Amino acid sequence: MSVATEVTALNVALDDYPHTLPLKRGEISSPDLALAFTDIRPANRFFKPMVRELKFDVSEMAIATFVQAKNYGKPLVLLPATMMGRFQQGTLLCRVAKPVTPAELAGKRVGVRSYSQTTAVWVRGILQNDYGVDVDRIHWVTQEDGHLAEYREPAGVERVGPDKNLLTMLRDGELDAAIYGADLPKDPALTSVIADPETAAQAWFAKRKVVPVNHMVVVTETLAKSNPHAVREIYRLLVQGKKAAGGPAPGGIDFLPFGFEACRPALQTVIDYALQQNLIGRKIAVEELYDDTTRTLVP
Repeated sequence: MSVATEVTALNVALDDYPHTLPLKRGEISSPDLALAFTDIRPANRFFKPMVRELKFDVSEMAIATFVQAKNYGKPLVLLPATMMGRFQQGTLLCRVAKPVTPAELAGKRVGVRSYSQTTAVWVRGILQNDYGVDVDRIHWVTQEDGHLAEYREPAGVERVGPDKNLLTMLRDGELDAAIYGADLPKDPALTSVIADPETAAQAWFAKRKVVPVNHMVVVTETLAKSNPHAVREIYRLLVQGKKAAGGPAPGGIDFLPFGFEACRPALQTVIDYALQQNLIGRKIAVEELYDDTTRTLVP
């Protein structure tokens, strides 16, 4: 007589991507897991309740937020599974009528939704390390707190009220430039601060060999310790979802790296940038982001 396997019910927060929809539609599943997906959208609304309340068992998370979470001792564990990555050179925009170059950013007003937003961490890191920009001389303008309750923005960062819109402020000249994430506008009146961003991104990748990861997947430490099998199953489903969505073209860049070593360059770089920008207070080893189970997961 076969013995029924106990099914583990998990609350899961993943946004809609070609590689997650097969899981959300039940086309890819595990007999050992019952996944309940949140209706919260968009993905950046998962992060604050996850780091502050441990609201989900499994959650997509911005990688800069997770690095900060480890700095503050939050009981979360990383899976080597990337949900979203992209080049960042084209996310810093200015007006065509009044263009700004990286060398001219000192003293300029630059808007961003949140100072510790992952896209902003990547952009500041690129400006500082590849263009020699003193990012502390930029006048930063933000709209929201960071996801970690313990984190405080640097002195001098200006906060605008909820009645303000960064895109409108940029168009009206209240900002000289602004950083955009998933809400990157397609507006012919706006242009990239970094000239020819696609060529610049390719040159950056050729030099750095880093895929700029934005979102990965985390689980609670409680789940990781109490049920490592469920964690391995979640990872297996995510791997299957990526395979079902199809990979990059031959010779193309995989913006969804899976596996410890594949994710290491991006994680090391974002840790270095976060330390430079005083988002974290100590050097965190990449290995610390995982536990004994997730560190050994392979796609």
